[in-house]
Amino acid sequence: MQSEAQLSSTFYDTTCPNALSTIRTAIRTAVSRERRMAASLIRLHFHDCFVNGCDASILLDDAPSIISEKNAINNFKSIRGYEVIDNAKSLVESICPGVVSCADIVAVAARDASFAVGGPSWTVKLGRRDSSTASLSLPEVESNLPSFRDSLENLLSLFASKGLSARDMVALSGSHTIGQASCVTFRDRIYNNQSDVDAGFASTRRRQCPISGGDGNLGPLDLVTPNSFDNNYFKNLIQKKGLLESDQILFSAGGSTNDVVNEYSKNPTKFKSDFAAAMIKMGDISPLTASQGQIRTVCNAVN
Repeated sequence: MQSEAQLSSTFYDTTCPNALSTIRTAIRTAVSRERRMAASLIRLHFHDCFVNGCDASILLDDAPSIISEKNAINNFKSIRGYEVIDNAKSLVESICPGVVSCADIVAVAARDASFAVGGPSWTVKLGRRDSSTASLSLPEVESNLPSFRDSLENLLSLFASKGLSARDMVALSGSHTIGQASCVTFRDRIYNNQSDVDAGFASTRRRQCPISGGDGNLGPLDLVTPNSFDNNYFKNLIQKKGLLESDQILFSAGGSTNDVVNEYSKNPTKFKSDFAAAMIKMGDISPLTASQGQIRTVCNAVN
């Protein structure tokens, strides 16, 4: 976290004044083509930042000296949007070669994606550099990312280890107001008839997610407004209609985060402002700055 002072929202004002507008156009185009991409780009930034900081290490492919983070269980076949970032990078490279990092493009893309589907905007701090290596091992990646089966205690301690509070965690989880999850991640919850799942909701969700097979079948995280960034996610939790165990755990009997969920369910403006603030904090996790790292020419390989 010590380098956050070196990030600045005006970092490219003189070296690449059109960088942000170029990225924004690319992201808007991608999201208008497929609304789900907004959720994917926010998640890409999150999964980048939680593993060794916001350094675009998640974009690197396997290479002789690199174990790609793309193959970790929390990322494999579920992280999306690489090609959107690659496209934005090539457009920026064409106007300012060797100036704008992939890590900054990922951070800006998350903000532009949120805004494109009715979510908040925020001022992105810039000046991150790209890692010249990926994570050391897949277990290291996996232990730094949340799982859909995590307990509230595990989630709170993981986020705290990144400098994020319980309120930040609940706000960031609210990005599940958009996006989709695969059946394998919510099957147990909808077939186990626990006390914390609405019966009608479970039965509706079983149509998309058979008890065996169909692991990759997709279901919207928020069934009410699946493509709009709003506070319905929190209303769903209060009705026991969270799709993932790790969603519903934020609102459960005697839970320490229940008050924040209640607050956001009643106050969408507060949710959006807290979400924006938490995204800025997340973007500050251990960036590489100054002479650290590099500016990659293409995002999936080191120079």
